[in-house]
Amino acid sequence: MRLLGVAVTLTTQKTIARILKVNHAGEYGAIRIYRAQLWTARWLQPDLVPFLTETLSHEIDHCRRFRESMGAYKTRPCHAMWLWSTRGWVLGLATALMGRNAVMACTAAVEGKVHRHLDEQIAFLMRVNDPLADLIADIRIQEIEHLEFARARLKETTLSRLIEAFVGIATEGVIWLSTQGAVTRMERGLRRL
Repeated sequence: MRLLGVAVTLTTQKTIARILKVNHAGEYGAIRIYRAQLWTARWLQPDLVPFLTETLSHEIDHCRRFRESMGAYKTRPCHAMWLWSTRGWVLGLATALMGRNAVMACTAAVEGKVHRHLDEQIAFLMRVNDPLADLIADIRIQEIEHLEFARARLKETTLSRLIEAFVGIATEGVIWLSTQGAVTRMERGLRRL
């Protein structure tokens, strides 16, 4: 395989495939979180409906774009999509039932983890695959908007800090489990290249 006119190693190919797999699964999980929150917010926090509707539409578009990119890199969605679906729906429903601040804490935690991963991926891809780096950079803009919206409205409380910590750990855990540790190898590959 050649990218940017340069032969790409098998390690680089695997890293690119893992990036797409992890990002697609993460967007799928985010869709489930925001759908559950939106479903609940219609009754409990109607003022959040516009934000959740817009955010959900962004996540659906991101998921589609990552899925469409997979074919070119001969990768498929992860085998644990059920884990992302279940975890996302339960997390979205639970935080929505806890209230507006819990929704913002959940959004801040998820989008914060996403932001860190996307920054690492863009730094790597700028050296080997400009089109994919551009795709992720474009998606990153909207993810930062979600993060900033949540942080601007989040009231720091003991509960919100607990939610952020739990959601952050759970997000990293489901990423690791769903890729059977491939995310660890991917991060090692990103540092090596």
